Amino acid sequence: MTENEFAIMDELYFVTSYTDLKSTSALMDEELCAALRDLISKGYVRILYPDPDTEHDYDEATFGTHCQHYFFLATKAGLVVHNSV
Repeated sequence: MTENEFAIMDELYFVTSYTDLKSTSALMDEELCAALRDLISKGYVRILYPDPDTEHDYDEATFGTHCQHYFFLATKAGLVVHNSV
């Protein structure tokens, strides 16, 4: 897990909007979306959309353009890895 991914996971113990995640991060939008994409592909983060209670499937083709509209939450697997680092 990279430093950026670790920092993002710190914020995802509870459902967090992209806007809130961005406000606590020093990453640029492209970097943040790329790190989220990697965490999602590893199964460490879930996407929620259009509201914080509805899980949304990951679509690689559209993720980059919609990344800033999603909510995110760490998965159990992601928290286990995050806490073991």
